Amino acid sequence: MPRLSFLFAASSALAILAGGVSARDNVTIALQLEPPHLDPTSAAAGAIDQVLYANVFEGLTRFTSDGSVVPGLAESWEISADGLIYTFRLHKDVRFHDGTAMDAEDVKFSLDRARAEDSTNAQKALFADIASVEVVDPTTVQISLSQANGMMLFNLAWGDAVIVAPESIEAIKTTPVGTGAFTFDGWVQGDRIDLARNPDYWGTPAKLGSATFKFISDPTAAFAAMMAEDIDAFANFPAPENLPQFEADPRFQVLVGSTEGETILSINNKQAPFDDPKVRAAVAHAIDRQAIVDGAMFGYGTPIGSHFAPHNPAYVDLTGISAYDPEKSRALLAEAGLADGFTTTLHLPPPSYARRGGEIIAAQLAQVGITAEIINVEWAQWLETVFRGKSFGLSIVSHTEPMDIGIYARPDYYFQYDNAAFQQLMTDLSGTTDPDTRMKMLQEAQDIIAKDYVNGYLFQLASLSVAKADLQGLWANAPTQAADLTAVSWAK
Repeated sequence: MPRLSFLFAASSALAILAGGVSARDNVTIALQLEPPHLDPTSAAAGAIDQVLYANVFEGLTRFTSDGSVVPGLAESWEISADGLIYTFRLHKDVRFHDGTAMDAEDVKFSLDRARAEDSTNAQKALFADIASVEVVDPTTVQISLSQANGMMLFNLAWGDAVIVAPESIEAIKTTPVGTGAFTFDGWVQGDRIDLARNPDYWGTPAKLGSATFKFISDPTAAFAAMMAEDIDAFANFPAPENLPQFEADPRFQVLVGSTEGETILSINNKQAPFDDPKVRAAVAHAIDRQAIVDGAMFGYGTPIGSHFAPHNPAYVDLTGISAYDPEKSRALLAEAGLADGFTTTLHLPPPSYARRGGEIIAAQLAQVGITAEIINVEWAQWLETVFRGKSFGLSIVSHTEPMDIGIYARPDYYFQYDNAAFQQLMTDLSGTTDPDTRMKMLQEAQDIIAKDYVNGYLFQLASLSVAKADLQGLWANAPTQAADLTAVSWAK
């Protein structure tokens, strides 16, 4: 019997002996991916945010379940008329989990660290427009920009922008210290991470006394653990084919929502022959998106033709640009001097959308003469080989960062797309605040990368979670990668 279940059973028995019933205040949430470490400000792994965002770490602003941006550690802010100066007023009496005070000096330290020349922050570009961060007084901090940026409050809500204590940095990857409603209570690598309610939380206290994140990578094991009720919920359930069984079982609830996850066939734009746009176009036209959604996700997912979420008001359906057309794919390969095809690698990280989708895509590519050698890798290997090392031909990954089309303006990003016109467009977008103008620019950006066939755009990942029927407060949608437990509780 799992540890938490045993403790609950024991405490329930004692309560009954005492003449009462003990209310349950712990939860076990399963995830497929385990974080490589626990510092959200120095890695691209979304698994870190899944565990720690809002629960342990907080930023000046934060995302809510519907994707809107609301105050976090900053209770309010003022923006100068020219959009260049942001003055944040911090909540008073906020303390880090180690008991030290959180004040404007910590905000300055965190943002200066994130944007420093030697920063390892995976989203360093979020802070590129910050010219300086100045402490006005202990509860007031002023951020000055080099140019107006209509996305600054949005950028500060990312997990990469959370506020950290200078004293905790040396051990942050294994012992995270934040300001959130939960404190870090231990990590058994390969198994689980434990959190405990923060008794000194500055805001609304967590309803749960403790929480455990359990890591189960195998879809079959995930199904078995949920059916046996060894776990209370599985966020981003990896076996969508099993969802009808949970829907028919009154013990469970199935949460179906949207995510920010653009699932793509990543292409190394600097590696031959993918440095030829005709070859990238050939790859795109060889892909039957709907077959991948049906075969890998059992119908859950929305086909996309560019790197943009369909629920965003600026979204344009560009799937027709790279419509499934094997004959056109073969013709493009012939024009590129590859009539006999070629061989490349296809690196697949653990998520089922990647492993299952990869098998389907490899078969589709083979139909036009492209042999994709499948290489299954663990998440840490993917980060080292593909993301940092750029040693790959093709890969499959879901980019779950919110509103992240700006990554295409970074030539050193792992798929190595270098387009000066696109880069200028993103620079202009950052300095634009008019909503209608921003919408047109975002639509133009989608069109550019779709017509450059930078990557193979597959589908928008659905948020699919399973939970016990009486667990409430879980997010159905995933506007950022987070299993926010701050409002989760058990129905009475």
